Amino acid sequence: MGQVSKTLKKRDLYLNQLISFQDTEPVKVITGIRRCGKSSLMKLMIQHLKEEGVTEEQFIIMNFESMVFYGMDQIGLYQYVKNRVCPDKQMYLFFDEVQRVPNWQDAINSFRVDFDADIYVTGSNAYLLSSEISTYLAGRFVEIKMLPLSFREFLDFNDYIVKEYKTPSGKIKKRVINEKEEIFEIDDLLETYMMYGGMPGITDVGLEQDKVLTFLDGVYSTIVVRDILERELRRGQRKITDAELLRKIIMFLADNIGNNVSLNSIGNTLVNENLLENRSKQGKPAVQTIQSYVTALLESYVFYEIKRFDIKGKDYLRTLGKYYIVDLGLKNYLLGYRRVDSGHDIENMVYFELRRRGYDVAIGKIDNKEIDFIATKATVKKYIQVTERMDEESTYERELYPLRAVRDNHEKIVIQRYGASGLTDDGIKIINLCDFLLLEE
Repeated sequence: MGQVSKTLKKRDLYLNQLISFQDTEPVKVITGIRRCGKSSLMKLMIQHLKEEGVTEEQFIIMNFESMVFYGMDQIGLYQYVKNRVCPDKQMYLFFDEVQRVPNWQDAINSFRVDFDADIYVTGSNAYLLSSEISTYLAGRFVEIKMLPLSFREFLDFNDYIVKEYKTPSGKIKKRVINEKEEIFEIDDLLETYMMYGGMPGITDVGLEQDKVLTFLDGVYSTIVVRDILERELRRGQRKITDAELLRKIIMFLADNIGNNVSLNSIGNTLVNENLLENRSKQGKPAVQTIQSYVTALLESYVFYEIKRFDIKGKDYLRTLGKYYIVDLGLKNYLLGYRRVDSGHDIENMVYFELRRRGYDVAIGKIDNKEIDFIATKATVKKYIQVTERMDEESTYERELYPLRAVRDNHEKIVIQRYGASGLTDDGIKIINLCDFLLLEE
């Protein structure tokens, strides 16, 4: 992983989670899409441990993307670590992209049993914690789920500071100041975030369209090749072999974020474009093929699936779910930036912000009405509608109508891209999108 840099930007949301499990038995497993900051989080943790007095000889740090460890299996991994363990000291073991080692879990479990070791691993694929491995490490790991930068982190990484000021009429507003004391409208920064996304590496290349697109092309290619096509080869299953079909499915899902999507609807589109054979006797496209490809995209953390929840029946429904893309920059790299998609892009941002804040998120169904999100965490439940604006009476009523149909006392919120925050007569909160994204919970 190289030298620990003093200039690393903090990701306190995740670092604090790691620190809370420091020196405990469970293996700390950091998961998330490639290039979202997992390696940097490891470096931040190493930096934290050094500040606490842990010495160099107590660390064993291995990045399996490096040719140094190419072809290493679980036995080679075990021997490498065993030869470097200080028997009379607690060890701190860091394994980056560990899924590239066959049967890695055997070695990790042995380290847990054989040595006095605090263990941290990262992986860019959910297969890392597939059912058989979860069973093997049952109760012996904690998962830290990383996402690309939030809007607040995006501002911080690019050295912008949010300042509040009072207008002559007494309203409190926000604006943004950079290191040169230049002033920016916060809405312009939000527009940039929606366009370029939150991959931390964008900070290094700079907020220029050509450079960002080149960077995102590299991220996309690496995900497709290393985390999907190569992974299938390593597993020996060969279900996913057609890079063009994979790209078309990615494009379809990216083009339909926030829409109701079924495997059949994807299949029908691809059959019409002659990208998928009609294999079944009923004339339906090969749903199983589509399922394999979509599962691979979910496992690589490119897309997240959200289920429907029947509020009255208190049960999840098997009918159409929705997909959201982990980073809007990737969507815009694939499809081009289109303002016409703004409503679904806002939904996408709100969904992942709720995930960052630790909520479980579902689509709400009540009678024939839909609520964009039900967010639950411990004893907290929130019903949330997301919209671009509510300045027309018809839009205002349409957004509030499903929330008013829910007859309980949990918080009900409408998040709008344009327009001020406020409160309706019947207690429904209206929150401006910028205010929501900058809220600290």
